[in-house]
Amino acid sequence: MTDETTDEATRERLRRWRMVLGGPADQSLGKAEGRDGAMDSALAALYDGGGEGGEERSNRRSAGLGGSAPKVARWLGDIREYFPSTVVQVMQQDAIERLDLTRLLLEPEMLSAVEPDVHLVGTLLSLNRVMPDQTKDAARQVVRTVVEQLEKRIEQKTRAAVTGALNRAARIHRPRHADIDWDRTIRANLKHYQPEQRTVIPERLIGYGRRTSAVQRDVVLCVDQSGSMAASVVFSGVFAAVLASMKSLRTSLVVFDTAVVDLTEHLDDPVEVLFGTQLGGGTDINRALAYSQQLITRPRDSIFVLISDLYEGGIREQMLRRVAEMTAAGVQVVVLLALSDEGAPAYDHDNAAALAALGVPAFACTPDAFPDLMAAAIERRDLKAFVERLIDRRKEGV
Repeated sequence: MTDETTDEATRERLRRWRMVLGGPADQSLGKAEGRDGAMDSALAALYDGGGEGGEERSNRRSAGLGGSAPKVARWLGDIREYFPSTVVQVMQQDAIERLDLTRLLLEPEMLSAVEPDVHLVGTLLSLNRVMPDQTKDAARQVVRTVVEQLEKRIEQKTRAAVTGALNRAARIHRPRHADIDWDRTIRANLKHYQPEQRTVIPERLIGYGRRTSAVQRDVVLCVDQSGSMAASVVFSGVFAAVLASMKSLRTSLVVFDTAVVDLTEHLDDPVEVLFGTQLGGGTDINRALAYSQQLITRPRDSIFVLISDLYEGGIREQMLRRVAEMTAAGVQVVVLLALSDEGAPAYDHDNAAALAALGVPAFACTPDAFPDLMAAAIERRDLKAFVERLIDRRKEGV
């Protein structure tokens, strides 16, 4: 390695340390200049609040954002220029939480400057009831942008997983020749292998039922809309809309806090679904279960998905009794502590343990794993085994 290469590596290392340490390192490592200086100012405004303020950028980490909408809008534009979108989304969320910028999101010019993401949608939905009319159109555009992104991410996989599961669930044992599932038939009849003929003589044929346009499963999504469940509400709304678009499923969406709202009639437009929610407030899971039970008319052909952190403000004993009644009637009950990319939130461990004792595991599920979960539920597979495989995959980083 040449001296020139070594010097370049040293300069790059010092540069990185200067960006990490910020203004206090100016004396020992030098000031950040040019693009680095702009990035440093953007970071300073968020993470080193207070200090010198003012409209001009500073090369020291003390700029702050204050409460000025124009200044925040410029800052939002800066971070979109200097950082990748994944970092921008984290910084926006930190700004909302650390600097109390929520009220500024009620201004249309602010919404035109932000990078749309799931967390921002959750914040906008929580402000829905206090949002000025002149801001609602801009807010809806932000929400629609995120919904379209999510639909692209999940729709194809969801349709494929659900359709495949429904076909497998319709398997019959007297199939027509064209409906024989040869792979499963051969595996089921390996004990009948004839060495002298070098073939398997099947005693039992396994096939798929013929396709039907009839509704094969009823799906009820029951979603807790307390403040901590914001990301789950967004993903649930989009998944419910995708499932509702499949004619083989009859999908209902119920959201709740201390009251229960049925949003099923809006499932043709997930943006309307999301604006029909009201994030925040208390939680009455028992009341939501009581309403959902009325929607279940074919227990053995029904899947009930409760998405909640399980902090019950209603009558706990009745909540657990209703879950037991559903499972006894043949309903496939699924309880998700979260449906988001963040993993398991804080949740009521006692209620989770009580549900597990009823044979209903409670676990967090990512949006990417949800289609496979629905497939497992449709086929009435052992969900405990599904959860164990999901945990193993997370440990392996898959």
